Amino acid sequence: MRIFQLKYIPFKLSYLFMSVLYIVLAACSKDANLLPEQEDSVADAIEETTEDNTGGDSANDDTTNDDSSDNTDSTTPGLIVFEEGFTLDETRSVVNYVLSPSDYNQFLEGEGNISMVTEKAYQYLKDDFDYVIILSVEAIKPPDLFYGISRLVQNQVRGLGSNTYDNSAAYGSDGQLKSIIYMPRTEYISNGPFLHEIAHSWANKGIIPSTVGGHWGFASTAGQLGGFGEIEALGNNTYQGKLNGLNSFGTFANGGNSIVFGNLELYAMGFIGADALESVQVAVNPEWGQNQGEFTADAIETYDAQDIIATHGERIPSVENSQKSFKALTVVISTVAISQEKIDEVSLNLENFSRQGNPDASWGGLKNFWLATQQKATFDFTVTQESIK
Repeated sequence: MRIFQLKYIPFKLSYLFMSVLYIVLAACSKDANLLPEQEDSVADAIEETTEDNTGGDSANDDTTNDDSSDNTDSTTPGLIVFEEGFTLDETRSVVNYVLSPSDYNQFLEGEGNISMVTEKAYQYLKDDFDYVIILSVEAIKPPDLFYGISRLVQNQVRGLGSNTYDNSAAYGSDGQLKSIIYMPRTEYISNGPFLHEIAHSWANKGIIPSTVGGHWGFASTAGQLGGFGEIEALGNNTYQGKLNGLNSFGTFANGGNSIVFGNLELYAMGFIGADALESVQVAVNPEWGQNQGEFTADAIETYDAQDIIATHGERIPSVENSQKSFKALTVVISTVAISQEKIDEVSLNLENFSRQGNPDASWGGLKNFWLATQQKATFDFTVTQESIK
């Protein structure tokens, strides 16, 4: 690790359309260095991340469902009815779970019973899924609720700064389930923070220091979990952080699904090896300044691949052996059966997100998983016949 003061250092940039916010556990905090146009974006994602080393649940307001209809029933062509109120659509990608109003509203208050959803799924489906994605059908995000939450169920990867653990049994899984993601609106599949929540499966668990828990903070990571792309020394221990040429960056996140994963994120996810890992600059004792993207710091530390491996060990499994294909079960919760229109919308967004190619024009240039990983990994939301008990 090298410590030095900067005059001007350019770093590799990621794309930026908007910045996002983050909530650590129950403490809300807005990132003060967002541009005005970024603050208006639905991808300004305040989100909560929890490593479940003990088991538990988490996801405000008695907001009404944005979509309700009784046209999804046992007579719908191709629909699989596991039981009343728990169905799988004809594309085999959208499960609708009808909850009581009280159970549904608990999710909107940050107290949703996640294990109730997963255990219901495992009554009818095999333990074949790496992720369970839970979505509410709100027309707008309830006030004071995060945009997304990652419930980390287990970690079997070494070299990232976290211990290994497995609490999948608490959710009805026999060991396959890795993470549960809850987002209160189905639109967040395309707009974000979907990519951001997925990144939390691997980062930031302490692989580099950060003053922003679970995220990159003031570092040259330029990724889904925040960080700048380049930095300019302004004198008097003051620095200008930039991303994509703009005098702005997020310490929590950098634009929902509008950007790809950063270099350090790709390493943590197991999609590139240490030989492709770029040095990372981290601000020591940073504080936001008066202007967008401006901050003060005692110094700038540099961490290269050797530093990271010396501290945490090599990533195990290595890039050659890491998982690169992921399966997810999507469960849309509601208080009445959702309409076919809503099913079609969710199904199309899932198809776009998992497509090995560019999403269609409805995504407006937003990135799917394949693009965000630089075409190195895939996501699959299909519930095959083999996955049904």
